[in-house]
Amino acid sequence: MSDEMNSLDLPGAPGDSRVVVAMSGGVDSSVVAGLLKREGYDVVGVTLQLYDHGEAMHRPGSCCAGQDIYDARRVAERLDIPHYVLDYEARFRQAVIDSFADSYLAGETPIPCVNCNQQIKFADLLETARDLGAQALATGHYISSRRTANGRALYRARESERDQSYFLFATTAAQAEFLRFPLGDRTKAETRQMARELGLAVADKADSQDICFVPTGRYAQVIERLRPDAAKPGDIVHLDGRRLGRHRGIMHYTIGQRRGIGVAIGEPLYVVDLDAERGQVVVGPRKALATRRVLLREVNWLGDEPLAVGTFPVHARVRSTRPPQPAELVVGEDGSVAVDLIEGEYGVSPGQACVLYDGGQDQSRLLGGGWIAASQREHAARSDAGVTATPAAVASP
Repeated sequence: MSDEMNSLDLPGAPGDSRVVVAMSGGVDSSVVAGLLKREGYDVVGVTLQLYDHGEAMHRPGSCCAGQDIYDARRVAERLDIPHYVLDYEARFRQAVIDSFADSYLAGETPIPCVNCNQQIKFADLLETARDLGAQALATGHYISSRRTANGRALYRARESERDQSYFLFATTAAQAEFLRFPLGDRTKAETRQMARELGLAVADKADSQDICFVPTGRYAQVIERLRPDAAKPGDIVHLDGRRLGRHRGIMHYTIGQRRGIGVAIGEPLYVVDLDAERGQVVVGPRKALATRRVLLREVNWLGDEPLAVGTFPVHARVRSTRPPQPAELVVGEDGSVAVDLIEGEYGVSPGQACVLYDGGQDQSRLLGGGWIAASQREHAARSDAGVTATPAAVASP
């Protein structure tokens, strides 16, 4: 075997490397399989059936079910590569769907795509790839991976509108060593053009929606189906203590919501807190949503050096749709981790992610991140809410 490295940064010629491609049935992962096959890699396609095979058969914008499995199979046949479909419905329901429902009922705003990557695709599927004798697992995510002096590092994608690093902050250093992302330096237009050149029928297929198992975008309907006895009515209260009305269940609301609250007092009202313990929806003016500090839990750190006590300049995102903003990472002597947002943010909710970078420019390095446990705004808004900061568990390389 040659000492030279191939295009995936693996030793030897492409033919010396077996690569498992996670094929969702969409254009991105299909192009990854096609590109690697054309380069001469020993490509094996694996598709995970994650939920309700029949119901999603003809629904556009789905992922990893019904029509998508059929499309992945057709692409594999076109490319003449082995293709396996693994039934992960039970695992996906437990690790992702049930967790999603429980998080909403706790007054949080969950991001199930992160859980799916963290617990299914980059955990179970990665081990399956190893069992198949692969040297790498490749996906169609728009994020870049490069080798540094301290191992592989992850970076924002070339096309900022397609960057998916926010959803991959929980990727560990060990997982990053095995993962490859061939589309990180391509635009979506280039990917679709490549699909046409490869003769793939999915070249113009619509992108999957953000949350694949919520077909209508109505989260409350899904939660009510999963937890039929959990919807409990309660009070809608103002920050100043006034009781303004009643609600049908806190899962019908999200922090920052303005429309559809169901009460009016002659001035704009926003949901500023969801108190699951009291069963209350707390409303107030927009200024009450302003957040300067967020407290993190389950922090995954991907920097070259372990986190140390102190304050460090970083850039942070608390929204997948916003670019990284200037911030300070604050590590306490008790192990707590907080992020101070220099420019502030509105409508930050527990259960969301705060993702960290080494800069705000395109293709900046992903440093990790954590789940938002609480925010400075919540302390100020409800001093009697009993929110306390707990030390965060930090995973280092």
